[in-house]
Amino acid sequence: MSTTPDDAMSADEMVRLCKAHTLYTWAKVDAVDPLPVDRAEGVWMYTPDGRKILDFNSQLMCVNIGHGHPKVVEAIAKQAAKLTYVYPGTATAVRARVGKLLAELVPGDINTFFFTLGGAEANENAIKAARLFTGRHKILSRYRSYHGGTNATSMLTGDPRRWPSEPGMPGVVHVLDPQPYDYSFGATDAEVVEQNLAYLEEVIMCEGPHTIAAMFVETVTGSNGILPPPDGYLQGLRKLLDRHGILLVCDEVMAGFGRTGKMFAFEHWDIVPDIVTMAKGLTSAYVPLGAMGVSDRIAQHFRENVFWGGLTYNSHALALATAEAVIGVMQDEKLVENAARLGPVMKAEMERLRETHPSVKGGRALGLFGMVDLQKNAKGEPLAPYNGSHPAMAKFNRALLDAGLFTFVRWGSFMCNPPLCITEDELKYGFSIIDRALAHTDAAFEG
Repeated sequence: MSTTPDDAMSADEMVRLCKAHTLYTWAKVDAVDPLPVDRAEGVWMYTPDGRKILDFNSQLMCVNIGHGHPKVVEAIAKQAAKLTYVYPGTATAVRARVGKLLAELVPGDINTFFFTLGGAEANENAIKAARLFTGRHKILSRYRSYHGGTNATSMLTGDPRRWPSEPGMPGVVHVLDPQPYDYSFGATDAEVVEQNLAYLEEVIMCEGPHTIAAMFVETVTGSNGILPPPDGYLQGLRKLLDRHGILLVCDEVMAGFGRTGKMFAFEHWDIVPDIVTMAKGLTSAYVPLGAMGVSDRIAQHFRENVFWGGLTYNSHALALATAEAVIGVMQDEKLVENAARLGPVMKAEMERLRETHPSVKGGRALGLFGMVDLQKNAKGEPLAPYNGSHPAMAKFNRALLDAGLFTFVRWGSFMCNPPLCITEDELKYGFSIIDRALAHTDAAFEG
């Protein structure tokens, strides 16, 4: 029996067919228990049986303007009726407009963009651009990082998602973060920065600075902790890399487009990278799109030399029209400002949880980019180990969903990254659900 898009489908049938005929990301299909979703609007998702669920993670930290915004839906339909696709070697009005718009939005001298279909592809092309521009091969990246699931970006990634793909692209050198998982370089931000950059310079010396093309950093570490860098780190990193002719690439795939209360996260620290990569919030994930932005000196190099990159769907007209509409919504509705305004509210809610739940070690947030860590004892040991799990985390996650809240629970932490259009009341409502669900992790606290 075939189905058409207008046919109603039950939740059970939706799950059964998806598991029977499709693969799921980062999972064994038989172990997946997918959430059936029929539609979404604003900060809410709805199951086929009409159950309402608060999206407290913007899906994969990407639906920044909220679901189903009518102005964006209208822009998609309008572009689809006019021009959906032409090959990347053409010029289109929407490509011209969005390139100019990004040149105006991105600080500094980043005025030239290469449009991809996502963040991993943007990072793949940033690797190519850095190597072609510098004539060097090695790339530095950090262990607490995620840069994508393609061949090269899996190797850039420092977390355990890299392991099954090894050996992959050669030439990546991983270094410890300012905030390693198991210890700190110092007590204050100044000490952490001084010690980490001294260590990093020693790594650069050992690898040979003349062999290193670039260092990739998530401006704010994403799924591996949602960690804003310590004060002074990015400024010091910028100076250190400049001394050795190494490019700085800021991966803003998660942190960009208002998530931190600035349009781009690196604006918080008054630096400009040589290359910036973006995706997710660029179109609020309504249509796949990513971009690599390069400084004027790198752009000039590729005006005179071939950029050896390109795929069929680069500079896709429908995706670019979506980005144009999404940026318009963000500006008109002041969503970046809303993220900045609600950041302190989120921090206060996290602190309330810490004060009232023994299993809550603490949380952190920059804008509406947040995470809470859970502990198993008063020593502060993580409730779940590195790359591990704990039965209480599964019970906690189930309790959230049963109560009508969706977010990501990873190892011994959970994420707080709602759409930027969320209201203060909706934000506090989400934390009230979390408050109740933490009874499961409190029960596992060893006292």
